[in-house]
Amino acid sequence: MNLDFIGVDYGAKLAGTTAICFAKNGQLHLAQSAKKQDADVWLRHLIAEHQPNSVYMDAPLSLPGVYRGEGDNYHYRACDRAVGAMSPMFLGGLTARAMQVRAAFPQTPFFEIYPAHLVRTQFVGDVFYKKDLNLFLENLADKLPHLFMQQPENWHQVDAALAWLSGWRHLRGEALGFGDAAEGIIWV
Repeated sequence: MNLDFIGVDYGAKLAGTTAICFAKNGQLHLAQSAKKQDADVWLRHLIAEHQPNSVYMDAPLSLPGVYRGEGDNYHYRACDRAVGAMSPMFLGGLTARAMQVRAAFPQTPFFEIYPAHLVRTQFVGDVFYKKDLNLFLENLADKLPHLFMQQPENWHQVDAALAWLSGWRHLRGEALGFGDAAEGIIWV
């Protein structure tokens, strides 16, 4: 089955914290890797099975330009500085794994997103993010074009839904892009 796009909250390899969100039959669906299950194998299987037209991923998908002979910052890309994201170098293994998943699907466009900045820019005054799941979900429902088939059970699933929302905004031409195209863009 071919999906329009999926949102991914990318987590540690074996922690069971990688989650995806996708729209099907007018509803948002969620799935999450299991603890001690290889999240990369799980995610690659889902991408291969569902063949989304694009993937919106909460993980660094590039390195600072200095590693390609551009610029002088060894830690941060322009997009990281613009949105206050962690350095892809600090996230090291996670960054390498995300780039490897992306490389496994050369025909599928991957876009980097950052849920925390989406919340800061689109959920004005929202103080519930990462604090009160139920209250945040009430606010999130007003921003989504579809209802959840099943409510998110944790913040990883919420971040996957926010990744999906960033993708929906991007495809509608409403997303904000931060960074330098040669080095990497974060979409919110």
